[in-house]
Amino acid sequence: MKRLFARKTLDLLMEEMAGENRLRRVLGPYSLTALGIGTIIGAGIFVVVGTVAHDKTGPAIIGSFLVSGVACVFAALCYAEFASMAPVAGSAYTYAYTTLGEVFAWIIGWDLVLEYTMSASSVAHGWSHYFQNFIGLFGLSIPEALSRAPFDTNIATGHLMATGTVIDLPALVISTILTIILVIGIRESARFNAAMVIIKLLVVLFVIVVGAFYVNPANWHPFAPYGWKGLSFFGEMFVWGAGPGGQPIGMLAGAGIIFFAYIGFDAVSTHAEEAHNPHRDVPFGIIASLLICTVLYIAVAVVLTGMVSYKDIDIDAPVSAAFKTVGLPWAQFIVSIGALAGLTSVQMVLMLSQPRVLLAMARDGLLPASFFGAVHPKFRTPWKSTILTGVAVGLFSALIPLRVLLELVNIGTLLAFVIVCVAVLIMRRIAPDAKRPFRCPWSPLIPLLGAGFCTILMFSLPSSNWWRLLLWLIAGLIIYMFYGRHHSVLAKMRAVSKP
Repeated sequence: MKRLFARKTLDLLMEEMAGENRLRRVLGPYSLTALGIGTIIGAGIFVVVGTVAHDKTGPAIIGSFLVSGVACVFAALCYAEFASMAPVAGSAYTYAYTTLGEVFAWIIGWDLVLEYTMSASSVAHGWSHYFQNFIGLFGLSIPEALSRAPFDTNIATGHLMATGTVIDLPALVISTILTIILVIGIRESARFNAAMVIIKLLVVLFVIVVGAFYVNPANWHPFAPYGWKGLSFFGEMFVWGAGPGGQPIGMLAGAGIIFFAYIGFDAVSTHAEEAHNPHRDVPFGIIASLLICTVLYIAVAVVLTGMVSYKDIDIDAPVSAAFKTVGLPWAQFIVSIGALAGLTSVQMVLMLSQPRVLLAMARDGLLPASFFGAVHPKFRTPWKSTILTGVAVGLFSALIPLRVLLELVNIGTLLAFVIVCVAVLIMRRIAPDAKRPFRCPWSPLIPLLGAGFCTILMFSLPSSNWWRLLLWLIAGLIIYMFYGRHHSVLAKMRAVSKP
């Protein structure tokens, strides 16, 4: 039991930082902020907003964005404290290792694998639909059999149904292209991301400013057609706001799904090892990117639900279709360009982040170091795990529908946030004198609010997500018990140090 809950000290983390097999420090505060914005703005505005407003909330999605944003602010402050203390790859995995012990670190690392894979797959799915919308402006189209996943969820029954297609080919293609770019190097990836961020920010501002002239206040009535609730506990035991098939609906239910839109600020912390001055730059990147995106999200939600009735919102390409509905087909071109740029940068940063988590786990012996810990001698990137990530994302995005992907993403991310918030309190107790270049304010209030808000949002998700998460974690624990526990670097060090 002591081995399972053995903690890695901050001193040991700093010693590991001096090793040669490290990543290249090339990112400044603005590059990190761009990475955060690159991950956050994209699927939330261009894809998820349509699904949530249509199925869960109506115009009350504005409140969903606000609730999710508040929860993320609390969690972001906790992430920023840890990132300034331990500027190494691994994000929440590393933070859990230093506070809760090895088995919890494994659980959160395994959970992050689920989060980043499903997130990137969801974004690739959205990219595919906007790409098809874009080429449709020129009279071109993808063959129906290659246009989307072979099955989807029937919202009336909650059951899966066949779509008559074979594979989502564009999603598979974009995943392949990004994998190649990511293997080449972090500097090239950051430059590519920065260009994509500039394009999509200009388009988001275009949507807000131009769309505001076509807002019809009548579309905001009723403001909350599905209610304000949506909190559930394993579906069967307690449901507060249920829709067809027993699925939670309402503003809180929408917050649990729209939470996906904010995933990205935590990805900044996974690149702490590649920051010029991580103690200062990483907290700056986390907080700045989250605040900027929260304001833009709420503004877009106000405009979109005012332009089109929630009943008529296109769930696959909501923003582009909204401009077509109000008689501005030319704007579809601009929005589609922004959406493609935005979704490309989001998927790239997510696929950039996962190999860093796998790298941290491999360095600790919990995964095979020869594969997951391999850093390319020329490009200085975790190239093998990057290729594996690209293959997984490509297959999931091509074969699994958006509704299933979104729900899998959110419950894993929320669990990670809860653990990080709790870990801050534990670290304050076990290492009160540790150097903290950035301190989460008003502790323990902020960490407790972060953990509480994220727990509530977890309960707002359909019960099926809890079972999927449980099965995923059980599979992970089996791997840990049969491999990680026996190859743990920390356990071997402790064994050698004993007389």
